[in-house]
Amino acid sequence: MGASLDDILTTQKNGVQAINAYVNATNTLAGTNNSLDISVSTIVKTSSGWLARIIVTTAGSTTGAVYDSNSTSSLTGTIFIIPNTVGITVLQFPFSKGLTIVPGTGMVLSVSYT
Repeated sequence: MGASLDDILTTQKNGVQAINAYVNATNTLAGTNNSLDISVSTIVKTSSGWLARIIVTTAGSTTGAVYDSNSTSSLTGTIFIIPNTVGITVLQFPFSKGLTIVPGTGMVLSVSYT
């Protein structure tokens, strides 16, 4: 005897849920939000999330930094030192407090995060 309609629908539902979980995981890694043309200290996000990429579009004369912080006055929890060269850095790094970007002198950059 073949599968019942309930069995077929349950299998279909399970397949859709698995595809949705895969898409959500992929979006997290790719970054679903962007902040463009950052040239001054900027609080990008004030809660936890996932930092995907940093793109330096204009090199600076000094390096910058990324902090796990939701404040520009209390910068602790350094995640990454941003090189003062043009390029893309893929980080795939979680943060818990927030995401604060401090570009180097003369630097312009964009970030992708979730």
